[in-house]
Amino acid sequence: MTESSQQRLAGFVRGFGGRSVLVVGDLLADRFVYGEISRVSREAPVLILRHERTETVPGGAANCAANLSALGARTSVVGIAGEDEAGRALLAQLDAAGVDCGRVIRSRHFTTTTKERILAGQAHSTRQQVIRVDYEGAPIGDEGVRAELAALVAEAAREADAVVVSDYNYGVACAGVIEVLRGLAARRSAPVLVDSRFRLLEFSGFTSATPNEDEVEHVCGRRFETTAALEEAGRELRARLGFDALLVTRGSHGMMLVEEGEEALHIEPVGAREAVDVTGAGDTVIAAYALALSTGATAREAAQLANHAGGLVVMKRGTASVAAAELLDSLRRSHEEKPDGAKAL
Repeated sequence: MTESSQQRLAGFVRGFGGRSVLVVGDLLADRFVYGEISRVSREAPVLILRHERTETVPGGAANCAANLSALGARTSVVGIAGEDEAGRALLAQLDAAGVDCGRVIRSRHFTTTTKERILAGQAHSTRQQVIRVDYEGAPIGDEGVRAELAALVAEAAREADAVVVSDYNYGVACAGVIEVLRGLAARRSAPVLVDSRFRLLEFSGFTSATPNEDEVEHVCGRRFETTAALEEAGRELRARLGFDALLVTRGSHGMMLVEEGEEALHIEPVGAREAVDVTGAGDTVIAAYALALSTGATAREAAQLANHAGGLVVMKRGTASVAAAELLDSLRRSHEEKPDGAKAL
């Protein structure tokens, strides 16, 4: 990375604080239960854990919102939360993070989807995840609620410099919401980005998306044995969806960006090759990517910043976020390690 490019990227990060970003999507609660291995049960060949603590943190769209707030953006969210313990804990966490939850629908008829991870270890060892239990709420089927969500999105989007859709297929990103945001993207009023695990093909006409390589393979219905095959599929998928750009995350292989009329850009990973925990890393990536685009960065510059953010967050345990100061420090270290003329990012 040259000094001038490092300074330009750092300038975008310093501008994050002036941006307003709307997150639309499924609000999930990530619950972590920590325990010390006590003994093996006499009832079955399983470990007995002595409970230490339980933590509930924002997951899904809520984690994306928390990451945007940590990066300095004025962040608001449209979604739905149950009037249950998980929903209350989730909204309390978002409120503490400075996220505006004024447009979150709260319903006693809705169960907040919770992903509970059990982490175990010996007395002085690191706790490792041994099992995950999902408590899933039913998809949103009420047409009145869907109409209310679309109206809330239309209202909130007028104030946004960028919009991120975080879709986990629980119903917030319904047809009405998609049409509202597709119109916003068509008017070029603000970049509209999507992270959809199962329904990417339904989000045509948006600005960009950040699928991982496995999700691209799922959409295309085949595995990619070579980088060239992935490039070709990425170009075809971008054109099919009408995106300005498509950013594909590839774990330890970094990222690949495809744009119309440009050669595919392969970005080397930042930091250690072996991740500590990839939980929620995609939320961090799209948060940094969206914020950078909202400040006037090109897709290539935004992808580089997203790569740094992703490299930082996977070195943290659990569902985590990255602060703007950490991102600036990562840029500085990358410039020092790869001076002018070196192949970087």
